[in-house]
Amino acid sequence: MWRWVEIYSDNRNFVESGGPVLLVILVAMFLMWTLILERFWYLRTGHRAAVRELESRWQARADKSSWYAAQIRRAGISRVVLALRRNVGLIQCLVALCPLLGLLGTVTGMVEVFEALAFAGSGNTRAMASGVSRATVPTMAGMMAAISGFIFSIRLDRLAETEGDRLAAHLDFGAKK
Repeated sequence: MWRWVEIYSDNRNFVESGGPVLLVILVAMFLMWTLILERFWYLRTGHRAAVRELESRWQARADKSSWYAAQIRRAGISRVVLALRRNVGLIQCLVALCPLLGLLGTVTGMVEVFEALAFAGSGNTRAMASGVSRATVPTMAGMMAAISGFIFSIRLDRLAETEGDRLAAHLDFGAKK
């Protein structure tokens, strides 16, 4: 029980040291990771069902070599790839937003340092340290969120592209009956 109280206290102190901007970064990071996990969940469950449905509809077609059949095939593949890429743009937007929020935290923290210098002079190191903490913690959090999200957003984008190519090669366009 004591360990949980200590963990909660440490997290609360960390958030307080980063200031209100750190809370915004944490919300953006939570939303980003929720969307990333949802995409991987879809990849393991819903995507397989969509591919099976497309393959069964394609195999049930009698005409697979006409221009009309090629358009149906292309549209089906596009639907599957678009479903894979759903929310990837929002994830990439959140990845780009996190360092900017960190920069905002840096600016607000430095403003606090300058206010401490203006009111108390350069001798009040405690006030200056608080401002420096509010400047560096959000920067670090924003960069860490962006780096981790960037890696997985690139992975999701490449998975969608690779899966589209694999699906296009798998559907036997122009096969004779």
